[in-house]
Amino acid sequence: MSASLLPLQASLGVLLFTCLAFCLLPEPALGITRHYQLDINLQNVTRLCHTKSMVTANGQFPGPRIVAREGDNLLIRVVNHVQNNISIHWHGIRQLRSGWADGPAYITQCPIQTGQSYVYNYTIVGQRGTLWWHAHISWLRSTLYGPLIILPKRGVPYPFAKPYKEIPIIFGEWFNADTEAIINQALQTGGGPNVSDAYTLNGLSGPLYNCSAKDTFKLKVKPGKTYLLRLINAALNDELFFSIANHTLKIVEVDAVYVKPFDTEILLITPGQTTNVLLQTKPNFPNATFLMTARPYATGQGTFDNSTVEGILEYESPSNSIHSSIKKLPLFKPTLPALNDTAFAATFTSKLRSLANAQFLANVPQNVDKKFFFTVGLGTNPCPINQTCQGPSNTTMFSASVNNVSFTMPTTAILQSHFFGQSNGVYTPDFPTTPIVPFNYTGNPPNNTMVSVELVLQDTSILGAESHPLHLHGFNFYVVGQGFGNYDPNKDPAKFNLVDPVERNTVGVPSGGWVAIRFLADNPGVWFMHCHLEVHTSWGLKMAWLVLDGKLPNQNLLPPPADLPKC
Repeated sequence: MSASLLPLQASLGVLLFTCLAFCLLPEPALGITRHYQLDINLQNVTRLCHTKSMVTANGQFPGPRIVAREGDNLLIRVVNHVQNNISIHWHGIRQLRSGWADGPAYITQCPIQTGQSYVYNYTIVGQRGTLWWHAHISWLRSTLYGPLIILPKRGVPYPFAKPYKEIPIIFGEWFNADTEAIINQALQTGGGPNVSDAYTLNGLSGPLYNCSAKDTFKLKVKPGKTYLLRLINAALNDELFFSIANHTLKIVEVDAVYVKPFDTEILLITPGQTTNVLLQTKPNFPNATFLMTARPYATGQGTFDNSTVEGILEYESPSNSIHSSIKKLPLFKPTLPALNDTAFAATFTSKLRSLANAQFLANVPQNVDKKFFFTVGLGTNPCPINQTCQGPSNTTMFSASVNNVSFTMPTTAILQSHFFGQSNGVYTPDFPTTPIVPFNYTGNPPNNTMVSVELVLQDTSILGAESHPLHLHGFNFYVVGQGFGNYDPNKDPAKFNLVDPVERNTVGVPSGGWVAIRFLADNPGVWFMHCHLEVHTSWGLKMAWLVLDGKLPNQNLLPPPADLPKC
């Protein structure tokens, strides 16, 4: 099969790539059609003794759980009852030929305006596990998110013993202020945005925060049982360490892909990532309760919410015995790594490996058609004339970029402009495949701040080295290598894992290092790629890939739905 790759640059600053794929897409598996409706409305919610009106789905915070099986077709009607424009992204869903349902505003669709609705219509093909959904416009995902659980096909077991119970746990952030006002002020002044006031577990802030003892997530378990915890990091801007005191967690899945199981007492999860763990409870009532805690992993120089969220693991006492009150039982607390423990982060991520067995293959591209090298990092832009800014200096504004170019959001959806042949003024094919100005990426900063694809993402230290969780829409990819310092194209590929690398949709670019991923460009459409730290995305650390139709009808993007929102 022949293939070609055409890099694109948007004339309005939109970063775009084009991959021309002739790969046959898998046929959808037979399933049932499931209908959901999300009514986007304002709801008063109180945390930290502070009540605010915020955007929610069906009045719930976090939002409702969406459950399906592999092979099912989902029809999810989203109705916008608020003044904000709305779009919803189904994070991690491949959206094979259904790019119109991916959700990022002005990329695959115009947002849903006040009083309007849109039906997201997609089929789950070849995926099972924990994913999630969230708003994909401005900072609205701070309150508008929820779990998306994909069960295996009926009759197909997990590749591990069936758990006694399955429990989603979503990490989030709580802001007393309106997050739209926070980011708007930051973009206007050029400074860093105010940080959150608390972290949350399933929307609850826990006993360490002011006025929050009653808002504590409690996980009640029985002795001698195995629980599947579906962990989701929905925090806006923070990677998180997580642990349960005196308990071991068995990692069995990340980003809805099974992995070789391994035990750990502590895990790391970046914004956008999901991790399934098995929790084996103690064989007998332990006469104790146990804290589960999460706090940030932070490597940059910017401010962040340096606090800890706590939940409580409680054992149900046997009905035929008398135990003291839960409040009188000893309470054990886990120990988490230091805030900047990059060594732990690297060690943990290196343990993740695909199952790579006969049932769950690791189809890692062994040969690469196109190679790309992207630098990702923070920088500065000069202040507008006659304006004082609040960036690193009073004459500069924070910015972020891919290959030294910052993304500017268009005013019409890129996928629509491509499909209808109206791309003039939206994008042009000249985005750089390597940095415009090469430099020592992790050393002293410069003075001025069935195409198989290999992409190396390199962190930079212009304003200090920092970890960046990069999310690619429309694809899973294999993490074939990572390291610290500058990527060496002559030496580092020899150390790539092409046998059982972990398969993900969101990967952390190591602080002061690089990560190499490979994927097959087999899904026609426009696919966003961006840092999942919302502050970096707001500053411009985002771009898109355009995958053209193949030669056969079942390789083509399906036509747009009739109710597709208009800009």
